[in-house]
Amino acid sequence: MKKLLFVCLAFSASLLFSNNTSAQTQKIGYFDDQLVLSLMPGIEKVSPMLESYQKDSLQVEYDYTIKDYQRQDSLWKKDSAGLAPKARELAMADLVKLRNKLVYWQQYSQQLTEAKTEALLTPFRQKIFEALTAIVAEGKYTMVLKDDSFSPYVQKPLLDNLAIRVAIRMKLTLPREYEDAWRAAGGTGLPTSAPAGAGKPPVKPAGKG
Repeated sequence: MKKLLFVCLAFSASLLFSNNTSAQTQKIGYFDDQLVLSLMPGIEKVSPMLESYQKDSLQVEYDYTIKDYQRQDSLWKKDSAGLAPKARELAMADLVKLRNKLVYWQQYSQQLTEAKTEALLTPFRQKIFEALTAIVAEGKYTMVLKDDSFSPYVQKPLLDNLAIRVAIRMKLTLPREYEDAWRAAGGTGLPTSAPAGAGKPPVKPAGKG
């Protein structure tokens, strides 16, 4: 979903400005979805839900797989000699499949956890995508880059920080330092008075960065 966000934005921008970008200077914005995600109401529930998934689903599956492997391994040692060749082949295939699942459990569980994380974050990212798409169109941005794609030696124009613009559009509470810097740069759209809770540092949500 995260990769799709930037791909779709780049495609949308190319459609919006394909007729006139050759005659204009490109307008580039940068975006950090982790900042916006950390500010969204309800994002704090993602980590507990992931912990519950790992405990109530993955751990249960792991325990069951071990018991199933031990049971089939015991049957194999006891009965395999008396099985027909085809039955012995099928029994061995099942046993190997279970053994491989346990050997590669870490990778398997990591893939499932990442998929679950993406599923939990998708509703948040869809709202962010809608707001960002509107801002790209209204601001006539021809390109949107990831915030971390810039060199640390490059001074990025704060007013082209689309994460801040998305947060303002979605009426999310920005940390005080972001609001102060935005106003100092001449940015608009912030509430006239900071609501309770402003100034809290953003909390990185669960999942990949």
